[in-house]
Amino acid sequence: MEKNYATKFLGKEVYVKIDRPLGSKHPKHDIIYELNYGFLPNTTAPDGEEIDAYILGIKESITEFKGICKAIIKRTNDDDDKLIVTPRNYEITKEEIINQTFFQEKYFKSELIILN
Repeated sequence: MEKNYATKFLGKEVYVKIDRPLGSKHPKHDIIYELNYGFLPNTTAPDGEEIDAYILGIKESITEFKGICKAIIKRTNDDDDKLIVTPRNYEITKEEIINQTFFQEKYFKSELIILN
């Protein structure tokens, strides 16, 4: 699989199925999700699972979402990049993305690729 597989989603509308809604507990670790988190159905990341996505800009628990991929968290010590998906006209800064995803991303080394 290509190394930058996730970058093709930047700026595109994507559909995300939420499997870890806001406030839910991680199935294996002691993490509470501070935002909605899910995956893009019918996609495959290098880890063999669907491509994962954080939903930012929605403050309630949801089960699915269609939005724009505004950034990618490219993990440098893991084979599992994360899309950052927001409502269409939602503005977000690099610092806001880092702060809102820190609850889980603090365990990984990464770089942020953001849509300008």
